[in-house]
Amino acid sequence: MPEDKSQPSQEHPWENGWAPDTSRAPGTRRLWLAGGMAMATIIACITAIAVSDKESDRDSASAAPSADGATVPGLISFATPSETTPPKGKSGLSTARETTKAPRQQNATPPESASDPSKSAAHEASSPPPAPKPPATTTWRSIRAVNYPDRYWHMSDGYVKLDPVRGPESREDSTFKQVKGLANSSCHSFATHDGRYLRHRNFVLRAERDDGSTLFAQDATFCARGSSYSGANMLESVNYPGYFLRHKNFVIRLERYDYSSQYLADSSFRLMDGLA
Repeated sequence: MPEDKSQPSQEHPWENGWAPDTSRAPGTRRLWLAGGMAMATIIACITAIAVSDKESDRDSASAAPSADGATVPGLISFATPSETTPPKGKSGLSTARETTKAPRQQNATPPESASDPSKSAAHEASSPPPAPKPPATTTWRSIRAVNYPDRYWHMSDGYVKLDPVRGPESREDSTFKQVKGLANSSCHSFATHDGRYLRHRNFVLRAERDDGSTLFAQDATFCARGSSYSGANMLESVNYPGYFLRHKNFVIRLERYDYSSQYLADSSFRLMDGLA
């Protein structure tokens, strides 16, 4: 059939003798069109998914916390701790450091180091020397009986008796150095001019040299207690609680406390200034 001859109408092929091509399956062109549209649709979907993934990655990157720990407004933080404190000790973790430092002021001088020997020496040289301590004063006491005001403790043949004062020698023997207690610093011990201490032995007060023993320190320590007589004290033994010094037959002894008026009078003494 010539090319310029128009194709006979396909509506009535029986009239003009034209018959359709039976070698091709009917609807092939529609199938190709449908397949092409399906492929185009799939490609468009894949492209849209790829673009949306890139945009979501960009959004998540922009929503990441900033350097100072803040997040983008509008997003919710899911139990993200505000601070993280590493455990202390040699665990291999870095120790916590200060995030901010105070700005250093201009023209500010650093503090002087206390370990600088030259500056320490200069400071010591410029400061005045400490005032010397005053010498320790020695307290000398004479102990007078309450019910015998003319009689004092007096050394006689190594014992302490209650005698009246007779002359300068008697005054010296009736004066004792009061010091802190050998066994208790809150109590008292009494020493003679020649360095002996008054101690009770066999419940009698006498003067002996300190042998350094614990027993001697306790025997020579007495604690002042209140008395029913104004300005007077009772002297209680450290190692015999409830036992007090008293005079009996004008000899100073250690006896158990008695509620009698005679005992209270005999065991009350006034610590006066030294006679010698």
